[in-house]
Amino acid sequence: MTASQLRLVLETDDLDAALAFYRDVVGLTEREAYSEDDGARVHILEVPTATLELANPRQVRFIDRVEAGGEGVAHPYPLTVRIAFEVPDAAAAAEEWTAGGATAVAPPTETPWRSLNARFEAPGGMQVTAFQELD
Repeated sequence: MTASQLRLVLETDDLDAALAFYRDVVGLTEREAYSEDDGARVHILEVPTATLELANPRQVRFIDRVEAGGEGVAHPYPLTVRIAFEVPDAAAAAEEWTAGGATAVAPPTETPWRSLNARFEAPGGMQVTAFQELD
C-alpha cells in the first residue's frame, strides 16, 4: 500500500502564534480547521510538495554545523524533527520570518550541497530552515 499524504503534526502551547507564522509569514495555505467545545483546535496547512528526509544523527549534527556554525545547535529539548521549506530567496525569507516572529538561529549560509540555508526557531518552538537551491 502506498501512502498518499504526509501530515507532520506539531504540538504547541501557542497555536495562534504558530498559525500566524506558518500561514501568514511562511505562506502555507490553510486547508482545513477543526475545533471542539473543550478548546481543542487544529489547523491543517499545506504546501505544494513535500519530501520525507531521513538522516542519521551524524548527518543532523553536520547540517547543524553547516547551517548554524560551530559545533551544532543547542536545542531546548531533544530535537528529532526540523522542518525545512524551499523558498525562492532565503535572504528575503530570513527578513520576513524574523519580522513575522521567528528567532534567527543562523543567517543564510551556503551549504556544500549548493543551497542557501537560514535556520530559525519558529513560534511554538520548532526549528525551521528556509532553503534556496542555488543550482
